[in-house]
Amino acid sequence: MADAMTAPTARLEQKTAARTEDAVKVYGKGQTEVRALDGVTVEFAAGRYTAVMGPSGSGKSTLLHCVAGLDSLTSGRAFIGDVDLSTLNDQRLTILRRDHVGFVFQAFNLVPTISAAKNITLPLLLAGRKGDQAWIGKVIEITGIGGRLQHRPSELSGGQQQRVAVARALASKPEIIFADEPTGNLDSRAGTEVLTFLRRAVDEMGQTIVMVTHDPMAASYADRIVFLADGQIVDEMRQPTAERVLERMSRFGE
Repeated sequence: MADAMTAPTARLEQKTAARTEDAVKVYGKGQTEVRALDGVTVEFAAGRYTAVMGPSGSGKSTLLHCVAGLDSLTSGRAFIGDVDLSTLNDQRLTILRRDHVGFVFQAFNLVPTISAAKNITLPLLLAGRKGDQAWIGKVIEITGIGGRLQHRPSELSGGQQQRVAVARALASKPEIIFADEPTGNLDSRAGTEVLTFLRRAVDEMGQTIVMVTHDPMAASYADRIVFLADGQIVDEMRQPTAERVLERMSRFGE
């Protein structure tokens, strides 16, 4: 959607935030075996917004979960920065996710008993860190929730809750944010707001976002789209528009 790049984005352009090498993920055995990923090699550039699309069952969410360290590969390797996730034990993997990765999911996953402000800073508090207050202030400004910080999740609309979730993901200055269908539970207006905030996080804060979506309009906010089918990368698109994405997805019977 937006093509403009700020200086932070330009500086990061040549770096790779995450990648996989010949990633294979198999569920089940014998007649029940499902090969969710079938030799996927892909790079996600730092300071860029990448969408992952494909028909239902194509492996897009599995790819995101494996490269984010939420699930393990059957074979192949996944990296965040230069770190091979397969070399980390559970404790080190938890620390890497906590300190270097942000997550935004379809379900908002907010703690219902605390305010929006406390939800935003909760991961930092659990890590024993105060966080960069100037950065957190910028995050709150970009996500537009400054007037709702003392409200609990039940007092917020779905779009506001997802904006809090985006702010929480950004608050720790992660190296990369993984978003799995972040607008799936939102109406079109709220979804557009959340996508705009994600786009601004890339353009104005130099963030890196990898987003799984089935929505051509959501994907059009990205710099690049990677298309999966049957567990393999089958195409990609740069500078997408919703119309071009719809046409491309129609080839997959989506």
